[in-house]
Parts: sequence; C-alpha cells; structure tokens
Amino acid sequence: MTAVDPGLSQILPIILPLVWAAILALAVFLYVLLGGYDLGLGVLFPFAPSHKDRDAMMNSVAPFWDGNETWLVLGGGGLLAAFPLAYSVMLPALYIPIILMLIGLIMRGVAFEFRFKSERYRFLWDAAFAGGSILAALMQGVVIGAFVQGFTVADNRFSGGAFDWLTPFSAVTSIALLSGYVLLSAAWLIMKGDEALKEWAYGVARFALIALSVFILVFSLWTPFLHPEIAARWFKPAHIVMLSPVPLATAGSVVALWMALARRQRYTPFLLATVLFILCYTGLAVSLFPYIIPPGITIWQAAAAPDSQLFMLYGAIPILPIILGYTAYSYYVFWEASEHDAYH
Repeated sequence: MTAVDPGLSQILPIILPLVWAAILALAVFLYVLLGGYDLGLGVLFPFAPSHKDRDAMMNSVAPFWDGNETWLVLGGGGLLAAFPLAYSVMLPALYIPIILMLIGLIMRGVAFEFRFKSERYRFLWDAAFAGGSILAALMQGVVIGAFVQGFTVADNRFSGGAFDWLTPFSAVTSIALLSGYVLLSAAWLIMKGDEALKEWAYGVARFALIALSVFILVFSLWTPFLHPEIAARWFKPAHIVMLSPVPLATAGSVVALWMALARRQRYTPFLLATVLFILCYTGLAVSLFPYIIPPGITIWQAAAAPDSQLFMLYGAIPILPIILGYTAYSYYVFWEASEHDAYH
C-alpha cells in the first residue's frame, strides 16, 4: 500500500470489509430469492395436480435455474477470499449440512437433466428432483439457524462438536425457510402457469403464507434470547422506535400479500413475497451486524488484508454488473416462454 495516500491507507481497513460484507450479503440474498423459488418448485413437485403440470412447472424454470446457482458460488468464494477467518470457522462447524446441501443440489440437477430423457423411470427422477430440493432447502435453513446461534470458537478456530448445528432453533429455521421457498414458488407459478395451475398455486400460497407468518413470529421472539446483544439492540427504548419500521412493514407485507392472493392478482404476490424476504433479511442483518461469526468475531476481525480485499475488488467491480446484466437479460428473453416450449 506504499503508493496509496496515507489517509486512504487508514480508511481502507474500515471501508473494505463493509464493501465486501455488502457484496456477500447481496449474493446470498439473490441466491435465496432466485434459487428459492426453483427449490420450492421441487418441494411442490410431488403434490402437483397432474403429470402435465409437473412438466409445466419444470419448464417454467428451465431457462433460469442454472444461472441462479451463480450467486451461491459467488457467496462461497467471496467469503473465502474476503473473510478467510470466517470461512475457516464456518466450514468445519457446518461440514455435514453443507455436504448434505450439495448432495441435494446434485440430485436435483441430475434429475432435472435426465427426467425428460427417461420415460420408463421418470418417476425415479421425479423423486430425485423432489428429494434433492427438499434436502437442499432444509440444509440451507439449518445453516442459517446455526449461523444465527453462533459457533464455539477458541483461538480463532472452531472448537465445538460435529453436530452443534443440530438444535431445535436450527430445525425451526429449516422448516421456516422451506415454507418461504414454497411461498416464492407458488407466487412464481401464479405468474407463469396456466389457469388450472395458477388456481392450485393460489391455494398453496395461502397455506405457505400462514405457515411463514407463524415462523416469522416465532423466529422474532426466539432470536433475541440467543444473544444478549440482539435483545439489547431490539428492546432498548431508544432502539424500539428506530427499528420498529422493520416489523411493522413485515406485518403490512403479510396483510398485503394475503389480499393480493384473495384478489387473484398475477404479479403482485411474487413482488410482495420478495419484499417479505427483503424485510426478514433486513431484520436478520440488524440483529447480527457487525458480527460475521456470532457472537464475537466482527467483519473487521475476520477480514483479509486490505491489499487483498482491494485487489479482489478490482475484479468484483466489473464482474457484478456483468452477472446482474446477463441474469436480467435471460429473464427478459425467456419470460414469455410457455410451458409448452421444449427445454428438454
């Protein structure tokens, strides 16, 4: 950093971890949102009204699902590069759920490609697609729950057990995320399905919204008891007024989404489901910031050297708009594709 202005050299160690935390937060959210609706389709797959509807469900995401995984790769790779200490703690703490998640993603990916090629054994590929989707969604929820609970760390190393991630809180979080994915996928089918499939999706979305609302309430009441810092952040009198817009907006979004479903609106349910995910994500960020390893390691403590973060940022600055651009363009090109179009 000898060529960098001395004043800037003092600011960069503060600013760069914030920038990389924002990039990783964006990548994780976009994966949860975009990967969530196609994982939710897999969860709903066995319950679809007919074989024709299952074909339509799969065709509706065929042009997009590969690209959605880009954000998972960016999140994992970015964590290793920008916050190596966090990566070295999280990975051994979450080996089992991460491996199970990857097995689920592999199962659904293989099933996605082979299902249309097989007539005799299509039912097996249907089961693999559904099972892989459910497994991946549940394990992602477990990872989030374990992350919120925090990890046992000694000398900047994970010092807990192999099954510390398996707790009642992480189990509740996994089911909550699964219900959120089902809501997203039902809202997706409302936009993309034919009339019969849309009518079925409206009913699924109502049940998923009820379940998700209950889980949001449980999660909101349970999380502050995990760490004193979280309770203090939400329940101090000075903070209650400042942070109250988040829970109030969440409640308003639930009501608005219920009304949109009752009125049989086409695009509004997915938009409101997205808003609901954004608000839940915001609440989680408010609860945990600035800790990247709750309850004791901040983003600054876990950050790579400023030189390394700055060097990687030179690559991330052009790459992020390119990824966002081709993602948006793919949705634009294939948006009107019908369930009758062949992607197989």
